[in-house]
Amino acid sequence: MSGTVPNRSVLTPAPPDTRHPDTDHPGTAHPDIVPWSTDPYTDALRNGHGPLFLRRTDGWLLPLDVERWCGGADAADLSALRRCEGPVLDIGCGPGRLVAELAARGHRALGIDVSETAVDHTLRIGGSALRRSVFDPLPGEGRWGTVLLIDGNIGIGGDPHGLLLRTAELLAPGGLLIAETVSPDIDERVQVRLYDGRAPDGAGGPDRTDAGDGHFPWARIGTPALLRYAQPNGWHPVDQWVADGRPFVALRRERRVRTVSQSADTANSAAVISSQFPRKTSGDSPLAGS
Repeated sequence: MSGTVPNRSVLTPAPPDTRHPDTDHPGTAHPDIVPWSTDPYTDALRNGHGPLFLRRTDGWLLPLDVERWCGGADAADLSALRRCEGPVLDIGCGPGRLVAELAARGHRALGIDVSETAVDHTLRIGGSALRRSVFDPLPGEGRWGTVLLIDGNIGIGGDPHGLLLRTAELLAPGGLLIAETVSPDIDERVQVRLYDGRAPDGAGGPDRTDAGDGHFPWARIGTPALLRYAQPNGWHPVDQWVADGRPFVALRRERRVRTVSQSADTANSAAVISSQFPRKTSGDSPLAGS
């Protein structure tokens, strides 16, 4: 669960297309990437548990379920994975439980995350991952069958409209976006920072630090709000469900007529996607719908 704002002009260049993060040439991270690349997020992932929160400037706290992220895919996760089609891109994959579960089932899936610790963990448990922001250049753009925005990642960048536009660039025509929303109908943009439960000023109370000091934009939206953003922009809702109290939405990208040149591009992009994964004898057949 990590990301940055959709301002490509200030992002550092993407690392080479490789299954391992570019630790030899890390460059200078964008300020909104830094919180997900350092403490306390890194410590929480390494320990496998929190406490960890998103803390608003007025002291409001959103608990982050680190234990669940670091565990195996649960029943609610599987309800989303069963709906996946074709090669899957997991945006903000965190420690990689969804990518690893898809790999274990013989499906092609790639996770991206700005946290080196998250990417390393994903690789250790059998998933494929790149240290990359969703707004960086990515392999196979325009040819992914499914994109996942789970664990609150629809909030990346604090701009659901911009994130939906970027997701549309990544998906193939007719591709599927599966997003986890919040309940009830919420549509809010906030400035938050990662917080491990220790009082920022030593005395508790509201966070008095300046909004530019470790803070970054985040969004929280419910299903109705997501549909309001999606429908005017070529997205068609195909499913909505709740599993273990977690609401999900599946949206399909508008299909376009493919030309001969686009067919050639499809083959080339498929090769790029395939190059990101270890060879699997089972191929990349879509997961069955639930």
